[in-house]
Amino acid sequence: MSFSSIPVLDLSQARNDFTKPSFLDSLRRALLEVGFLYIKNAGISDNLIEDVINQGRAFFDLPEEKKLEVQMKNAPSFLGYNKLGNEITASKTDWREQIDLSTPHALPTSSDPLYYNLLAPNQWPDPAFVPSFRATFESYIRQMSTLSTTFTSLIAEALNLPPTAFDRFFDTDQQHKLKIIKYPDTATLPEGQRTQQQGVGPHKDSMLTSYLLQASHHRGLQAQNLAGEWIDCPPIPGTLVVAIGQGLEALTRGVCASTTHRVISPSAGEGPRFSIPFFQGVSYDATFESVDVPEATMKMKEEIVRKRGGERRDDVEFTFTKMMWAHLGEATLVNRVKSHPDVGERWYPEILGRLREAARKGVSGEEDGREKRRVNAGAGKGGGADDWRSLGDTIGVAV
Repeated sequence: MSFSSIPVLDLSQARNDFTKPSFLDSLRRALLEVGFLYIKNAGISDNLIEDVINQGRAFFDLPEEKKLEVQMKNAPSFLGYNKLGNEITASKTDWREQIDLSTPHALPTSSDPLYYNLLAPNQWPDPAFVPSFRATFESYIRQMSTLSTTFTSLIAEALNLPPTAFDRFFDTDQQHKLKIIKYPDTATLPEGQRTQQQGVGPHKDSMLTSYLLQASHHRGLQAQNLAGEWIDCPPIPGTLVVAIGQGLEALTRGVCASTTHRVISPSAGEGPRFSIPFFQGVSYDATFESVDVPEATMKMKEEIVRKRGGERRDDVEFTFTKMMWAHLGEATLVNRVKSHPDVGERWYPEILGRLREAARKGVSGEEDGREKRRVNAGAGKGGGADDWRSLGDTIGVAV
């Protein structure tokens, strides 16, 4: 049996001792059976949500040259603006424009592994044009960081683990990320592309959990159920959509499954769709050790798998596996290069070249794992931190 709708959980129930057990039961079912859910009463003020939506839209109203001042390829961090049609998912163009932000970090040092390039200062748009933008999103990222940490502790409790079970996978100054996204309707796409419907192609989120604010009335978000069917996730006022990431699936040995999802572009005449996802991070230095999920919880997951015949149809391969990577940061960096080839061409040409060669050869499965380890090493080594430093020396970027 597979899910046919997305559950809605009331987070206020988790703050009440009387209703918390019922909330944890519902959360457990959502984690084991769906991997996708709505939460309401998340604790973020309506005023801040309204400001976030308004400031996000204001960014896309900027003149093109002002947006390009903070374009992503300016730096190796993958933070900044990405113009329409500049991202690839599932080997196809995503028809969206976006700006990526994160919790602030200093630039990495020469002794750091290459994937520390992902830790960097934000590129903020000109305050003369959007004076409230930075303050609004710094506030939102802070509050969402707190929310995500609280929710992860509830996930641990729902799995019958201590609430601190995942704490060791976070840095003291943990990086979390946020995107502000505009999906134009198909009538406004470039000539010759107006039949395209891929706002963003089928994918799984990378880290632990993500929290999507659907910032307009448009439908388009869909999650893939265990039978391979696409289930609509329409906007529900006052909610955030939570997706389980590949990092959490890896850490729980598959008990919490990361769910494939996609966005269909708005049809001609519907106007642009806006969304603002927040991505909870995990330490880039984390290895692929897992938490000790209790046997009873593992058996619950096994029973769910048994009832659906032991199969899971999925359009996206799970990539956060120990055979491919030594650290989560390595997997994250290579996935970012794959999604943003313009940044790869400027800052990571050797990684991009190896990815393109693997795609040309049609590498997949176990062979794909070996190829990705060669990509990590840059010269056929084992893919550890020293290999990343060597690769950084080779391609001439700060590591």
